Amino acid sequence: MVERVKVVIVGSGFAGLCMGIKLQQAGYRDFVILEKADGLGGTWRENTYPGAECDVPSALYSYSFEHNPEWEYKWSGQKQILKYQHDTAAKHGLDKFIRFKQEVCSAVFNDDTQRWLVTTQSGHQFDTQHFVTAVGQLHKTFTPKIKAVEQFCGEVFHSAQWNHSINLAGLNVGVIGNAASAVQLVPEVAKAAAQLTVFQRSPNWTLPKVDRPYHKWEQRLSMNFPWVARMYRWFIWATGEYGILPAINGNRLARWAVRKACLKNINDAIKDPVLRASLIPDYPVGAKRVLFSDHYFPTLANSHVSLDTHGIDSFTADGIKNKVGTEYQLDVVIYATGFETNPFLADIDVSGSAGLSIRDAWSKGAQAYLGMTSNGFPNMYLLYGPNTNLGHTSIIIMLEAQVNYIVEMIRSIDEKGMMACEVKHHAEEAYNNEIQSRLRRMAFSKVANSWYIDGGRVTNNWAGGTREYVRRLKNITWQDYLLR
Repeated sequence: MVERVKVVIVGSGFAGLCMGIKLQQAGYRDFVILEKADGLGGTWRENTYPGAECDVPSALYSYSFEHNPEWEYKWSGQKQILKYQHDTAAKHGLDKFIRFKQEVCSAVFNDDTQRWLVTTQSGHQFDTQHFVTAVGQLHKTFTPKIKAVEQFCGEVFHSAQWNHSINLAGLNVGVIGNAASAVQLVPEVAKAAAQLTVFQRSPNWTLPKVDRPYHKWEQRLSMNFPWVARMYRWFIWATGEYGILPAINGNRLARWAVRKACLKNINDAIKDPVLRASLIPDYPVGAKRVLFSDHYFPTLANSHVSLDTHGIDSFTADGIKNKVGTEYQLDVVIYATGFETNPFLADIDVSGSAGLSIRDAWSKGAQAYLGMTSNGFPNMYLLYGPNTNLGHTSIIIMLEAQVNYIVEMIRSIDEKGMMACEVKHHAEEAYNNEIQSRLRRMAFSKVANSWYIDGGRVTNNWAGGTREYVRRLKNITWQDYLLR
């Protein structure tokens, strides 16, 4: 049986929930949110490793229209964020729109009906006018291929698939990776492990978080005087927009200031000059994701924690051997190696107009007009799509702008009495040529093996600030679209 709805949304993380809320506020209730798991939350449902928290302060990593005065910490942990998502979904009655355990495997556009047929792994099908993907960029785990992993007799798992049945107390633990997830989990693992070895491929620029719990009086102030919370939210936004972003753009003063703060973060914790030198990147600030941590460097200074920078050669039966022949005896190995961000929509077989495959359309790297729509795929909208990731502030700012734009498109299509809307090829090409030209001058393009890059192009990141992006999405430029 095929269910007919106006809008299908794939994913129930921050993007999918926001889309559902804004559709309701615009008067639309004929939609479904398809979620592959048995609960909502996206990355905040999946990542339950010790120390998991956001690297954007919670006052900004939350919807502008759903203030939360009950944040316990300035940088909230996974459980608090997931609770915020559940509470927000319940407040807006989204539960009745979400279909759990419905992993989308294909979406096919019908040129005759001008509608999409969306099919899930369980065989459910949805005939829809509008197809919205809200699957995010950080949900498919990346595990590097390392020789002889099958020979290892201990336990192995990815940080995003944490094995909570294993007690790390007194064990020898290896963590592969030292980026965003690692700087959060390493300090927690070190508290339990007898010996901890961190295998580093390349160091990262890491700023201090200066995290702390909120005082009760601060929570009351936030609850009773919303303008104070808005001012604080603006201050956090401005710090990223006018502090970190200029450094990514190559501003010498901003880059010097961020670099100096990062070096101080290392120097305050690490006294060993050899270890200190191994933690200083050889690439510009912002070329890879700038990290935040108060505890990572102090943890590395502990006597039972070691940092290996020689690279991994292979697993052994008892642990890991590096490329200079040193063998580490390990009971547990944890991959803190992040996610596969390219290709986009890798798990969904998408066929657009005239049977055009999204994989063929994006064979040289994903691209989309405003990061949301692509020629050949009418009425398909991407949330957190190509070139909308950020390196300096909250992605939720981008998501809200995208959702408002898409809802306005749907409403306008209805008002115009049309069935479908497709971005014109020349408009998409002109936009992406502009974005790539700007990105080539930014730090994002300075490291060839960055996860930001695919097909020789920066496919993940936005080329400016959030203020510019919100402005560009404020009004729809209809001459860039073909209505039918």
